[in-house]
Amino acid sequence: MTGGSGAKGAPQPFTDKARPLGIDVDDPRALAWMEKHLAEFRQQASGQRPLYWILGIGFVVGLAVHVGGYVLRSSVTTEPLLLVADLLYALGWALWTSVIVVFFVQIWPEAKRRQLKRWLDAYEAAQHEQARAGSDQALGDDGAPPAS
Repeated sequence: MTGGSGAKGAPQPFTDKARPLGIDVDDPRALAWMEKHLAEFRQQASGQRPLYWILGIGFVVGLAVHVGGYVLRSSVTTEPLLLVADLLYALGWALWTSVIVVFFVQIWPEAKRRQLKRWLDAYEAAQHEQARAGSDQALGDDGAPPAS
């Protein structure tokens, strides 16, 4: 097996010493390659990018199939091709509209939830800083509580 899938210079995913995810921990080249690309893998694993790509591809493919089915349906008169055109039309419509539904039901509310969480975290951090600044002033310049 001389050629393989994956990035150029990537270690072969299937070796005799294969570990989970195809990483050979005994191969220093494999470890160096993983270390070099670790930030990218962490971003991919923790982010929403794969979901957005899948939804984008689903939307584009669904819209293309929908339009193709419509064009085929309006130009075909024989029964078997008309059935195929109707199926393509319906499949495309279902695919691209389901992406829209997922956007409004999952993606947008999740983005708003993250935005609100960031706002609340910033507010709580500001409140914490104010409380700490107030307690530092109450202690006085030498750090001891004021005498009464």
